[in-house]
Amino acid sequence: MDLYLETLKEPTKWILKVSGEIDAYTAPQLKNKLIPLISENDREVQVDLSDVQYIDSTGLGVFIGALKIANEKGATYKLVGLQKRVKRLFSITGLDEVIDIDEEKREEAK
Repeated sequence: MDLYLETLKEPTKWILKVSGEIDAYTAPQLKNKLIPLISENDREVQVDLSDVQYIDSTGLGVFIGALKIANEKGATYKLVGLQKRVKRLFSITGLDEVIDIDEEKREEAK
Protein backbone atom coordinates (compact mmCIF):
# COMPACT_ATOMS: atom_id res chain seq x y z
CA MET A 1 0.00 0.00 0.00
CA ASP A 2 1.09 3.54 -0.65
CA LEU A 3 1.52 6.40 1.76
CA TYR A 4 0.11 9.84 1.06
CA LEU A 5 1.38 12.89 2.91
CA GLU A 6 0.00 16.40 2.90
CA THR A 7 1.48 19.32 4.80
CA LEU A 8 -0.91 22.08 5.87
CA LYS A 9 0.04 25.38 7.47
CA GLU A 10 -2.52 26.77 9.88
CA PRO A 11 -2.21 30.05 11.77
CA THR A 12 -0.69 28.55 14.93
CA LYS A 13 0.56 25.13 13.83
CA TRP A 14 1.62 22.78 11.07
CA ILE A 15 -0.46 19.71 10.22
CA LEU A 16 0.95 16.61 8.56
CA LYS A 17 -1.96 14.60 7.17
CA VAL A 18 -0.97 10.96 6.68
CA SER A 19 -3.00 8.39 4.70
CA GLY A 20 -2.28 4.74 3.99
CA GLU A 21 0.07 2.31 5.70
CA ILE A 22 3.32 3.08 7.48
CA ASP A 23 5.76 0.19 7.11
CA ALA A 24 9.40 -0.45 6.24
CA TYR A 25 8.73 0.60 2.65
CA THR A 26 6.87 3.85 3.36
CA ALA A 27 8.45 4.95 6.67
CA PRO A 28 11.31 6.83 4.93
CA GLN A 29 8.75 9.03 3.15
CA LEU A 30 7.13 9.87 6.48
CA LYS A 31 10.49 10.58 8.08
CA ASN A 32 11.52 12.89 5.21
CA LYS A 33 8.36 14.99 5.71
CA LEU A 34 8.05 14.90 9.50
CA ILE A 35 11.60 15.57 10.66
CA PRO A 36 11.98 18.95 8.88
CA LEU A 37 8.63 20.08 10.30
CA ILE A 38 9.61 19.44 13.91
CA SER A 39 13.20 20.57 13.51
CA GLU A 40 12.25 24.24 13.85
CA ASN A 41 12.51 25.65 17.37
CA ASP A 42 9.24 26.08 19.27
CA ARG A 43 7.05 24.90 16.39
CA GLU A 44 3.70 23.17 16.96
CA VAL A 45 3.13 20.12 14.76
CA GLN A 46 0.15 17.77 14.65
CA VAL A 47 0.32 14.49 12.77
CA ASP A 48 -3.17 13.50 11.64
CA LEU A 49 -3.30 9.69 11.46
CA SER A 50 -7.06 9.37 10.98
CA ASP A 51 -6.54 7.76 7.55
CA VAL A 52 -3.76 5.37 8.63
CA GLN A 53 -4.86 1.75 8.94
CA TYR A 54 -1.51 0.11 9.76
CA ILE A 55 1.83 0.97 11.37
CA ASP A 56 4.71 -1.47 11.83
CA SER A 57 7.78 -1.19 14.07
CA THR A 58 9.66 0.86 11.48
CA GLY A 59 6.86 3.41 11.52
CA LEU A 60 6.88 3.51 15.30
CA GLY A 61 10.61 4.18 15.11
CA VAL A 62 9.95 7.28 12.99
CA PHE A 63 7.58 8.64 15.64
CA ILE A 64 10.08 7.92 18.42
CA GLY A 65 12.85 9.66 16.50
CA ALA A 66 10.57 12.62 15.85
CA LEU A 67 9.77 12.83 19.57
CA LYS A 68 13.47 13.04 20.43
CA ILE A 69 14.02 15.86 17.93
CA ALA A 70 10.90 17.71 19.08
CA ASN A 71 12.12 17.56 22.68
CA GLU A 72 15.55 18.87 21.66
CA LYS A 73 14.05 21.75 19.67
CA GLY A 74 11.28 22.64 22.12
CA ALA A 75 8.65 21.80 19.53
CA THR A 76 5.14 20.67 20.40
CA TYR A 77 4.43 17.36 18.70
CA LYS A 78 1.09 15.57 18.84
CA LEU A 79 -0.51 12.60 17.08
CA VAL A 80 -4.23 13.01 16.41
CA GLY A 81 -7.11 10.97 15.00
CA LEU A 82 -5.72 7.49 15.62
CA GLN A 83 -7.99 4.64 14.62
CA LYS A 84 -8.68 2.05 17.32
CA ARG A 85 -6.26 -0.51 15.87
CA VAL A 86 -3.43 2.02 15.55
CA LYS A 87 -4.10 3.46 19.03
CA ARG A 88 -3.90 -0.05 20.46
CA LEU A 89 -0.41 -0.47 19.01
CA PHE A 90 0.76 2.70 20.75
CA SER A 91 -0.84 1.47 23.99
CA ILE A 92 0.71 -2.02 23.82
CA THR A 93 4.18 -0.56 23.24
CA GLY A 94 3.76 2.06 25.97
CA LEU A 95 4.35 4.87 23.49
CA ASP A 96 1.05 6.45 24.46
CA GLU A 97 2.76 7.29 27.76
CA VAL A 98 5.54 9.32 26.12
CA ILE A 99 4.01 10.69 22.91
CA ASP A 100 1.17 13.21 23.13
CA ILE A 101 -1.82 11.47 21.52
CA ASP A 102 -5.28 12.92 21.01
CA GLU A 103 -7.79 10.39 19.72
CA GLU A 104 -9.97 13.09 18.24
CA LYS A 105 -9.44 14.16 14.67
CA ARG A 106 -7.38 17.31 14.25
CA GLU A 107 -9.03 20.63 14.92
CA GLU A 108 -9.95 22.51 11.78
CA ALA A 109 -8.80 26.10 11.42
CA LYS A 110 -11.51 28.59 12.27
